[in-house]
Amino acid sequence: MTVYRYKARDRSGALLTGTVESSGREAAALQLDRLGYLPIRIDDANGFDWRVALEIVENFTTRVSSDDLIILTRQMATLIDAGLSFVAVFDALTEQTANPKLKAILVQVRQDVEGGTDFSDALARHPAVFDHLYVSMVRAGEAAGVLDEMLDRLATLAEHDAETRARIKSATRYPKIVITALVVAFVILMTFVVPKFMALYENLHATLPLPTRILIGINTAVQSFGLVILIAVIAGAVGFRWYIHTPPGRAWWDRIQLKFPIFGPIFLKSALSRFARVFGTLNRCGLPALQALDIVSKTVGNVEISRAIDTIQEGARQGRGIVQPMKATKLFPAGIVQMVAIGEETGQLEAMLTKVSEYYDREVDYSIRNLSTALEPLLLTVIGAVILFLALAIFMPWWNLVNVYKGGGG
Repeated sequence: MTVYRYKARDRSGALLTGTVESSGREAAALQLDRLGYLPIRIDDANGFDWRVALEIVENFTTRVSSDDLIILTRQMATLIDAGLSFVAVFDALTEQTANPKLKAILVQVRQDVEGGTDFSDALARHPAVFDHLYVSMVRAGEAAGVLDEMLDRLATLAEHDAETRARIKSATRYPKIVITALVVAFVILMTFVVPKFMALYENLHATLPLPTRILIGINTAVQSFGLVILIAVIAGAVGFRWYIHTPPGRAWWDRIQLKFPIFGPIFLKSALSRFARVFGTLNRCGLPALQALDIVSKTVGNVEISRAIDTIQEGARQGRGIVQPMKATKLFPAGIVQMVAIGEETGQLEAMLTKVSEYYDREVDYSIRNLSTALEPLLLTVIGAVILFLALAIFMPWWNLVNVYKGGGG
C-alpha cells in the first residue's frame, strides 16, 4: 500500500488537501470519489514531487500584501451584503484570490468556521495577515450583526493607510535618489580618483592641510579595512533592525521618530489621525469606550502614543472620563482635546472624531506634498559640504605648492 497526497474539491466546491493510503493512483481516485470528492491531483507522498516542493517554496516566499488584503476585504463585504451564505462567500473568494498563501489561509478559515469556530477566532489564528484591529472589528461586526459594514470600514482604513504610505514613498523618492547618487560618487572617488592624488602628495614631502590628511586617513581605512567596515555596517544595520523589533527597542525608536525634524510632525499627525478614525469607527459600532480604547492602543502604530492611550483608558476606568486623562498626557494637541470634549457633551463623539481625523489627514497631506521642498535645503547643505570637503582636500596642497613656487621666484 502506498500513501498518496491529494488535492480535491468537495460537493460545495471547497478546495481540500490530505493523504490517502491505497494500492495505486486509480484506486486512490476511487476512494476520493466514494467520499464525494472531485480529485484535482494525486501524488505519491513517499516520493519527491518537484511540483509539491515548488508549491511549498512559493507559499513560504509569497507574502500577503496590503493590496491583497484590501481587495479581499472589499470583496468579502460586497458578497456578505449581497446575502450570500458563508460557504458561497468563501468559495467565491478562494476562486478569485490569486495569492497562493492567502488562498491557503482562506481554505483553513473556511474549514475552521465549518468546524464550529467563530469567524473572528478563525481569522485570529493568522495574525501575520489579520492584525488585532482586523479581528476586533470583525468580532464587533459579528456581535452587532453588521459584519458587512465593519468589513467595508476596515477596507477604508486599510486604503487610507496604504495611500499615506504611498504618498510618503513618492515624496521621498527624489531625496533617496540624490543621497544614493552622492554615496556612489563618494565611493567611486575614494576607489579610483583619490588614490592617484595620494600618490602625488606623498612626493611633496610637506605638511599637508587638515582636510587632505583627513581624506588620506579615510582612504587608508577604506583600502586597508574595507571588507571589515562593510561587514560592520551590515552587522550594525541587522542589529539595529533586530533591536527596534524588541519591546524596549520599539519604544525607544517610536519615541525618537516623533522627535525627527520634518518627519516627526508627519508621524505624529498620521498616528493621531489613525487614533481618531479608528476610535470613532469603534464608537459608532457601539463598542464600550474601554474596549475601543484597548483596541486603538494596540493598533495605533506608535508605542509612545499607545502608552498615552493606555493612560486615557485607565483614567476612564477610574471614572474620570476621556478628556481629562487625554489632556494630562500632554501628547494630544488642545484642538483634539476640545473637540473630544464637545463630542462627549453633545453625544456626537463619533462625528467629532471624524472631523479630527479629516483635519489631520489634510495636515499630513499638506506636509507630504511639501516634503521635497522642506528637504531640499538639507540636501543642498549636505551635498555642498561634501563637495567643499573633497575640493579642499584635493586642491589645497596644490594651491600651497603654487604659493611656495611663487614666493621662491619672487
